[in-house]
Amino acid sequence: MTPLWLRRSFLCASAAALLAGCASTRVVDSQVQSWSTINTLPAPPTYRLEKLPSQQASAKAFAPIEALAHTALQRAGLQRDDAQPSLIVEVGVRAGQALPDWPHYPPAWWGWGPGRGWRYGMRPGVMLRELPPTLYRREVSLELRDARTQQVVYETSALFEDVWADDPAVFGVLFDAALSGFPQPPQGPRQVRLPLAPTGAPR
Repeated sequence: MTPLWLRRSFLCASAAALLAGCASTRVVDSQVQSWSTINTLPAPPTYRLEKLPSQQASAKAFAPIEALAHTALQRAGLQRDDAQPSLIVEVGVRAGQALPDWPHYPPAWWGWGPGRGWRYGMRPGVMLRELPPTLYRREVSLELRDARTQQVVYETSALFEDVWADDPAVFGVLFDAALSGFPQPPQGPRQVRLPLAPTGAPR
């Protein structure tokens, strides 16, 4: 049986689709969790993005995601400085899709990040006439370390699930959501709603 929360998600998505002609901007309602041990921006507020081996091995595919992460970090008040960073940043992304009845239709995943690497899997084939709407899941994470001590000073993640997906645009919104409130966000889980701008439009 489809869980109640998922049925509600489908109803909301259907309502959003009906209103699409009246509204030009969709909203990404993401689940965010953040933990911070810093009260202010570092001085200077500089960072270097440190790519993991899996991200380096898939440099061409990872490049659009990396660009979105840089944009979100700069919106949060940080400046890229690979030579003299105050913070070292690691990012992770994960994406998957599955039919709502997950015990019978296992999800397929791909992503980059700690303990994940590049992975992809396909769910078993089923009769198309029996398929319910596909549920898409997108997730990002950021870990910020003090460049001098190597201690983690900021950890955050954002997750979005729905029956529609725009990649990589959704990842950009999720990076913004994950960094909302930086450097003093509400601790622990919260909901963050941000608009998904049309492709090529500023947010």
